[in-house]
Amino acid sequence: MDEENKLSRKTVLKAALAAGVAAPVALIGGPALARTTVAAGTVPALTPECHDGDEPTIAQTEGPYFKPNSPERTNLVTPGTQGTRLTVTGYVFGLACQPVNRALLDFWQADVNGAYDNTGYTFRGHQYTNAQGAFTLSTIVPGLYPGRTRHIHVKVQAPGRPILTTQLYFPNEPRNNTDTIFDARLLMTVRDNGSAKEAAFDFVLNVPQTGTPTPPTSTTTPTGGPTSTPPGGTSWAVGTSYAAGARVTYGGQGYVCLQGHTAQPGWEPPNVPALWRAG
Repeated sequence: MDEENKLSRKTVLKAALAAGVAAPVALIGGPALARTTVAAGTVPALTPECHDGDEPTIAQTEGPYFKPNSPERTNLVTPGTQGTRLTVTGYVFGLACQPVNRALLDFWQADVNGAYDNTGYTFRGHQYTNAQGAFTLSTIVPGLYPGRTRHIHVKVQAPGRPILTTQLYFPNEPRNNTDTIFDARLLMTVRDNGSAKEAAFDFVLNVPQTGTPTPPTSTTTPTGGPTSTPPGGTSWAVGTSYAAGARVTYGGQGYVCLQGHTAQPGWEPPNVPALWRAG
Protein backbone atom coordinates (compact mmCIF):
# COMPACT_ATOMS: atom_id res chain seq x y z
CA MET A 1 0.00 0.00 0.00
CA ASP A 2 1.48 3.38 -0.95
CA GLU A 3 1.78 6.24 1.55
CA GLU A 4 -1.08 8.23 0.00
CA ASN A 5 -3.56 5.37 0.32
CA LYS A 6 -2.38 4.47 3.83
CA LEU A 7 -2.80 8.04 4.99
CA SER A 8 -6.24 8.22 3.43
CA ARG A 9 -7.37 5.02 5.16
CA LYS A 10 -6.19 6.15 8.57
CA THR A 11 -7.76 9.57 8.14
CA VAL A 12 -11.12 8.07 7.19
CA LEU A 13 -11.04 5.61 10.08
CA LYS A 14 -10.23 8.36 12.55
CA ALA A 15 -12.81 10.72 11.06
CA ALA A 16 -15.45 8.00 11.46
CA LEU A 17 -14.45 7.63 15.10
CA ALA A 18 -14.64 11.38 15.65
CA ALA A 19 -18.16 11.45 14.24
CA GLY A 20 -19.21 8.46 16.35
CA VAL A 21 -20.06 6.25 13.38
CA ALA A 22 -18.69 3.00 12.01
CA ALA A 23 -16.01 3.13 9.35
CA PRO A 24 -16.74 1.84 5.85
CA VAL A 25 -16.43 -1.94 5.72
CA ALA A 26 -13.98 -1.69 2.82
CA LEU A 27 -11.46 0.00 5.11
CA ILE A 28 -11.52 -2.69 7.79
CA GLY A 29 -8.54 -5.06 7.83
CA GLY A 30 -4.77 -4.80 7.59
CA PRO A 31 -2.76 -3.16 10.40
CA ALA A 32 -4.96 -2.05 13.29
CA LEU A 33 -4.64 1.69 12.83
CA ALA A 34 -7.88 2.61 14.63
CA ARG A 35 -10.97 1.08 16.10
CA THR A 36 -13.81 0.99 13.61
CA THR A 37 -16.59 1.55 16.13
CA VAL A 38 -17.08 3.07 19.55
CA ALA A 39 -19.86 0.71 20.53
CA ALA A 40 -19.68 -1.58 23.55
CA GLY A 41 -16.77 0.31 25.09
CA THR A 42 -14.44 -0.26 22.16
CA VAL A 43 -11.70 2.37 21.96
CA PRO A 44 -9.33 3.44 19.17
CA ALA A 45 -5.78 2.15 19.07
CA LEU A 46 -3.07 4.61 19.96
CA THR A 47 -2.04 6.64 16.92
CA PRO A 48 0.25 7.02 15.13
CA GLU A 49 1.81 3.59 15.69
CA CYS A 50 5.44 3.49 14.65
CA HIS A 51 5.50 -0.30 14.38
CA ASP A 52 3.19 -0.38 11.36
CA GLY A 53 5.09 2.11 9.21
CA ASP A 54 2.98 5.19 9.85
CA GLU A 55 4.40 8.63 9.20
CA PRO A 56 5.60 10.76 12.14
CA THR A 57 3.03 12.71 14.13
CA ILE A 58 1.88 15.66 12.06
CA ALA A 59 2.53 19.28 12.96
CA GLN A 60 -0.17 21.89 13.52
CA THR A 61 -0.31 25.61 14.12
CA GLU A 62 0.99 26.96 17.42
CA GLY A 63 -1.90 29.40 17.72
CA PRO A 64 -1.78 32.79 19.46
CA TYR A 65 -1.55 31.66 23.09
CA PHE A 66 1.82 29.92 23.51
CA LYS A 67 4.12 31.29 26.23
CA PRO A 68 7.74 30.20 26.77
CA ASN A 69 9.26 29.42 30.17
CA SER A 70 6.37 27.36 31.53
CA PRO A 71 7.03 25.66 34.88
CA GLU A 72 8.28 22.08 34.90
CA ARG A 73 5.39 19.97 36.21
CA THR A 74 3.22 17.03 35.25
CA ASN A 75 0.13 18.22 37.15
CA LEU A 76 -1.67 21.34 35.90
CA VAL A 77 -4.52 21.03 38.43
CA THR A 78 -4.47 23.15 41.59
CA PRO A 79 -6.82 23.18 44.62
CA GLY A 80 -10.18 24.57 43.58
CA THR A 81 -9.66 23.91 39.88
CA GLN A 82 -12.99 23.52 38.10
CA GLY A 83 -13.59 21.03 35.30
CA THR A 84 -13.59 17.33 34.54
CA ARG A 85 -10.29 15.78 35.59
CA LEU A 86 -8.26 14.33 32.72
CA THR A 87 -5.13 12.20 32.75
CA VAL A 88 -3.21 11.93 29.47
CA THR A 89 -0.54 9.23 29.15
CA GLY A 90 1.57 7.98 26.31
CA TYR A 91 5.01 7.50 24.84
CA VAL A 92 7.40 9.35 22.55
CA PHE A 93 8.94 7.12 19.88
CA GLY A 94 11.47 7.63 17.12
CA LEU A 95 11.24 6.21 13.60
CA ALA A 96 12.51 2.75 14.64
CA CYS A 97 9.80 2.43 17.31
CA GLN A 98 12.35 2.92 20.07
CA PRO A 99 11.42 5.17 23.01
CA VAL A 100 12.95 8.63 23.25
CA ASN A 101 14.41 9.35 26.69
CA ARG A 102 14.28 12.93 28.03
CA ALA A 103 12.04 14.19 25.24
CA LEU A 104 10.59 17.58 26.18
CA LEU A 105 6.80 18.01 26.14
CA ASP A 106 5.39 21.50 26.73
CA PHE A 107 1.57 21.55 27.15
CA TRP A 108 -0.86 24.48 27.22
CA GLN A 109 -4.65 24.64 27.01
CA ALA A 110 -7.81 26.59 27.82
CA ASP A 111 -9.57 26.39 31.17
CA VAL A 112 -13.09 25.00 31.67
CA ASN A 113 -14.54 28.26 30.30
CA GLY A 114 -12.41 28.21 27.14
CA ALA A 115 -10.03 30.94 28.32
CA TYR A 116 -6.21 30.90 28.26
CA ASP A 117 -4.13 32.38 31.05
CA ASN A 118 -2.02 34.96 29.24
CA THR A 119 -0.65 36.66 32.36
CA GLY A 120 0.41 33.62 34.39
CA TYR A 121 0.94 29.92 33.78
CA THR A 122 -2.38 28.29 34.66
CA PHE A 123 -2.82 25.14 32.52
CA ARG A 124 0.72 25.48 31.21
CA GLY A 125 3.64 23.22 32.01
CA HIS A 126 6.49 21.20 30.57
CA GLN A 127 7.96 17.81 31.43
CA TYR A 128 10.38 15.17 30.15
CA THR A 129 9.84 11.54 29.20
CA ASN A 130 11.46 8.86 31.33
CA ALA A 131 13.86 6.17 30.12
CA GLN A 132 10.92 4.24 28.64
CA GLY A 133 9.79 7.31 26.66
CA ALA A 134 6.65 7.65 28.82
CA PHE A 135 4.85 10.79 29.98
CA THR A 136 1.82 11.57 32.14
CA LEU A 137 -0.17 14.81 32.23
CA SER A 138 -2.79 15.57 34.91
CA THR A 139 -5.16 18.32 33.79
CA ILE A 140 -8.84 18.93 32.96
CA VAL A 141 -10.92 18.60 29.82
CA PRO A 142 -10.48 22.03 28.16
CA GLY A 143 -13.49 24.23 27.55
CA LEU A 144 -14.79 25.44 24.20
CA TYR A 145 -14.38 28.84 22.64
CA PRO A 146 -15.70 30.23 19.33
CA GLY A 147 -14.38 28.55 16.19
CA ARG A 148 -12.54 25.64 17.80
CA THR A 149 -13.25 22.14 19.01
CA ARG A 150 -11.74 20.84 22.26
CA HIS A 151 -7.98 20.51 22.01
CA ILE A 152 -4.69 20.52 23.90
CA HIS A 153 -1.59 22.21 22.51
CA VAL A 154 1.83 20.59 22.82
CA LYS A 155 5.41 21.03 21.69
CA VAL A 156 7.53 17.87 21.62
CA GLN A 157 11.30 17.82 21.16
CA ALA A 158 13.80 14.98 21.30
CA PRO A 159 17.18 16.07 22.70
CA GLY A 160 19.06 18.05 20.07
CA ARG A 161 16.32 17.67 17.46
CA PRO A 162 13.75 20.07 15.92
CA ILE A 163 10.56 20.90 17.80
CA LEU A 164 7.24 19.33 16.78
CA THR A 165 4.33 21.69 17.47
CA THR A 166 0.91 20.06 17.28
CA GLN A 167 -2.50 19.66 18.97
CA LEU A 168 -4.41 16.73 20.47
CA TYR A 169 -8.14 16.17 20.00
CA PHE A 170 -11.06 14.35 21.65
CA PRO A 171 -13.27 11.82 19.82
CA ASN A 172 -17.03 12.27 19.43
CA GLU A 173 -16.90 16.06 19.74
CA PRO A 174 -19.59 17.74 17.57
CA ARG A 175 -17.24 20.57 16.65
CA ASN A 176 -14.69 18.15 15.18
CA ASN A 177 -16.80 18.31 12.02
CA THR A 178 -16.66 22.11 11.72
CA ASP A 179 -13.23 23.03 13.10
CA THR A 180 -11.03 23.83 10.07
CA ILE A 181 -7.84 23.02 12.02
CA PHE A 182 -9.00 19.65 13.38
CA ASP A 183 -7.15 16.62 12.01
CA ALA A 184 -8.44 13.13 12.75
CA ARG A 185 -4.89 11.73 12.87
CA LEU A 186 -4.41 13.57 16.17
CA LEU A 187 -7.33 12.02 18.05
CA MET A 188 -6.54 10.69 21.50
CA THR A 189 -7.94 7.50 22.95
CA VAL A 190 -10.38 8.67 25.64
CA ARG A 191 -12.41 6.69 28.15
CA ASP A 192 -14.36 7.42 31.32
CA ASN A 193 -12.99 6.54 34.74
CA GLY A 194 -15.76 7.38 37.18
CA SER A 195 -16.27 11.14 37.07
CA ALA A 196 -12.88 11.65 35.41
CA LYS A 197 -11.49 10.79 32.00
CA GLU A 198 -8.35 9.02 30.84
CA ALA A 199 -6.71 9.65 27.48
CA ALA A 200 -3.72 8.21 25.65
CA PHE A 201 -1.60 9.26 22.70
CA ASP A 202 1.79 8.16 21.37
CA PHE A 203 3.97 10.67 19.54
CA VAL A 204 6.20 9.49 16.70
CA LEU A 205 9.01 11.96 16.06
CA ASN A 206 11.05 12.24 12.88
CA VAL A 207 14.13 11.02 14.73
CA PRO A 208 16.37 8.47 12.97
CA GLN A 209 17.15 5.43 15.10
CA THR A 210 19.23 2.32 14.50
CA GLY A 211 18.80 -1.24 15.63
CA THR A 212 15.83 -3.55 15.81
CA PRO A 213 12.55 -1.85 16.69
CA THR A 214 11.69 -2.60 20.31
CA PRO A 215 8.85 -1.36 22.50
CA PRO A 216 9.64 0.33 25.82
CA THR A 217 10.17 -1.87 28.84
CA SER A 218 9.17 -1.22 32.40
CA THR A 219 11.60 -0.92 35.28
CA THR A 220 8.77 -1.29 37.77
CA THR A 221 8.91 -4.38 39.96
CA PRO A 222 5.86 -6.50 39.11
CA THR A 223 3.28 -6.80 41.86
CA GLY A 224 0.46 -9.33 41.87
CA GLY A 225 -0.65 -11.48 38.96
CA PRO A 226 1.29 -14.30 37.33
CA THR A 227 5.08 -14.18 37.32
CA SER A 228 5.62 -17.40 35.41
CA THR A 229 3.34 -19.22 33.01
CA PRO A 230 3.76 -22.08 30.57
CA PRO A 231 5.03 -21.21 27.07
CA GLY A 232 2.27 -19.48 25.14
CA GLY A 233 0.37 -18.64 28.32
CA THR A 234 -3.39 -18.27 28.47
CA SER A 235 -5.63 -16.50 25.99
CA TRP A 236 -5.69 -12.70 26.31
CA ALA A 237 -8.96 -11.47 27.86
CA VAL A 238 -10.50 -8.09 28.65
CA GLY A 239 -10.64 -7.32 32.38
CA THR A 240 -7.68 -9.55 33.26
CA SER A 241 -4.84 -8.05 35.33
CA TYR A 242 -1.47 -8.87 33.77
CA ALA A 243 1.93 -8.44 35.41
CA ALA A 244 5.18 -7.81 33.57
CA GLY A 245 6.46 -11.15 32.28
CA ALA A 246 3.04 -12.74 31.89
CA ARG A 247 2.50 -14.67 28.67
CA VAL A 248 -0.68 -14.82 26.60
CA THR A 249 -1.82 -15.93 23.20
CA TYR A 250 -3.92 -13.81 20.86
CA GLY A 251 -4.84 -14.68 17.30
CA GLY A 252 -2.57 -17.71 17.46
CA GLN A 253 0.48 -15.59 18.37
CA GLY A 254 2.27 -15.60 21.72
CA TYR A 255 2.99 -12.33 23.57
CA VAL A 256 4.97 -11.30 26.66
CA CYS A 257 3.63 -8.54 28.94
CA LEU A 258 6.03 -5.59 29.29
CA GLN A 259 4.14 -3.53 31.86
CA GLY A 260 1.61 -4.47 34.52
CA HIS A 261 -1.93 -3.39 33.57
CA THR A 262 -5.58 -4.43 33.41
CA ALA A 263 -6.66 -5.34 29.86
CA GLN A 264 -9.15 -2.98 28.23
CA PRO A 265 -11.12 -3.22 24.95
CA GLY A 266 -8.86 -2.02 22.16
CA TRP A 267 -5.68 -2.99 24.03
CA GLU A 268 -5.26 -6.30 22.21
CA PRO A 269 -1.55 -7.26 22.14
CA PRO A 270 -0.94 -6.46 18.43
CA ASN A 271 -2.30 -2.93 18.96
CA VAL A 272 -0.20 -1.80 21.93
CA PRO A 273 3.53 -2.53 21.57
CA ALA A 274 4.09 -0.52 24.77
CA LEU A 275 2.35 -3.30 26.73
CA TRP A 276 3.07 -6.49 24.76
CA ARG A 277 5.99 -7.95 22.82
CA ALA A 278 5.50 -10.79 20.36
CA GLY A 279 7.47 -13.85 21.32
